[in-house]
Amino acid sequence: MTGPLDINGPCVQRRAVEALFGLLEQMCEGAVSVDHNARIVWINDKYRALLGIDPQEDVIGRDIETVIPESMMRHVVETGRPILLDIMKFSDQNLVVSRLPLSDERGRVIGAIGFVLYDRVDHLKPILAKFERLQAELSRTHQKLDEERRAKYSFSNFIGLSVPAVEVKRVARRCALHDSPVLILGETGTGKELLAQAIHAGSARATGPFVAVNTAAIPETLLESEFFGAAPGAFTGADRRARDGKFQVADGGTLFLDEIGDMPLPLQAKLLRAIESKQIEPLGSNRLKTVDIRILAATSQDLARKVAAGTFRSDLFYRLNVLTVRVPPLRERLADLGPLAEHLLEQIARSSREPQRELEPDALDVLGRHHWPGNVRELRNVLERACVAADTTTITANDVRTVLGTAALAFTAVGASPLAVAVAEKEREAITAALKVAGGKKSAAARLLGISRSSLYERLRMLGLS
Repeated sequence: MTGPLDINGPCVQRRAVEALFGLLEQMCEGAVSVDHNARIVWINDKYRALLGIDPQEDVIGRDIETVIPESMMRHVVETGRPILLDIMKFSDQNLVVSRLPLSDERGRVIGAIGFVLYDRVDHLKPILAKFERLQAELSRTHQKLDEERRAKYSFSNFIGLSVPAVEVKRVARRCALHDSPVLILGETGTGKELLAQAIHAGSARATGPFVAVNTAAIPETLLESEFFGAAPGAFTGADRRARDGKFQVADGGTLFLDEIGDMPLPLQAKLLRAIESKQIEPLGSNRLKTVDIRILAATSQDLARKVAAGTFRSDLFYRLNVLTVRVPPLRERLADLGPLAEHLLEQIARSSREPQRELEPDALDVLGRHHWPGNVRELRNVLERACVAADTTTITANDVRTVLGTAALAFTAVGASPLAVAVAEKEREAITAALKVAGGKKSAAARLLGISRSSLYERLRMLGLS
């Protein structure tokens, strides 16, 4: 009685190799084998016929190049590396060939074997066509991604002719001429990212990528891998392939760190080291990678106060605060309300594919009496809602009052304090107190307030807080 079949035994392996060799020889257009000196030790009849070798001619023992001048079999023998797919020219033919090294039991290369897979390149046309199509699609995807990573705004997109608007553009243009870090300060909704893109577009790095990261919008546990990338399987659930971080994606261009004041202290130290050394270490990796980027950072918080409170590193603050741009709030440049409103109404019309609305003069007056805690972002929101509320192609003062409610009277001549302003002030106090108790952690503050984290972010934006 025979025992169980050993599938790893040498007998089975030998039979498998013999079967595979026989199948390849039968399917291909020719086969040849050489020894360790690249001399022919065997050639089948189909290959002889393909090469036009007389059946009576003895080619055994001859150097492979004397029979097939373009052969790469000697290279395979010398390197021990296969050439799995190649196009070899012989006379007026183009042959699709494959070459494999042969080794003994101790792994020493003792020869090589070659197969002619096709005697015409035409057989590869479907594969080549598919490859070219995939390459074209990949190229289009890369091109689209590169376009997405280019700055979309220039200084002309920062609308305004008031003294504060002209001054901030003057300072930002000077920052564009240097490669030092820039800290952009301003309330939420003032256009800090727009200015960051404009600085990049006006700099020597304009052709490189512009990569923006909102520090406040990324969970703390993912911030490190988001910035520096991750090695394959660096943590549970991580991709098996290496993942590039934003530092690598921005290589050769600009990395914009929005809401930098919300960055956790442990990550601040790693960010400082990366900025100063221009090297990063992906999560789970022991290798340093060199990057060439310019850092632009923005915040609506008082970083100097956070440094004094010990919640922001002083060394990182001074490293980022080389050049400073202070973006004025909308209430300090109300002279720009008209041009801004017209520009925003054009954008709204394009996105909604509806006729552009026009503001009546008294409607602009109502807008001018609002405090604008959400700045330009709030102005766009108000105008968009007013466009929906308007019955005609013009937006009236009543349309604006409907949207703004009682808050539109916040800065009337009598100096009244309407209910909406009072409620907003109390809400601001409650959120500030909750953040203080929670140690600045927004998730914990949201739980204390009994609202969702996304709702808290929305209220922070509306109230001009971080």
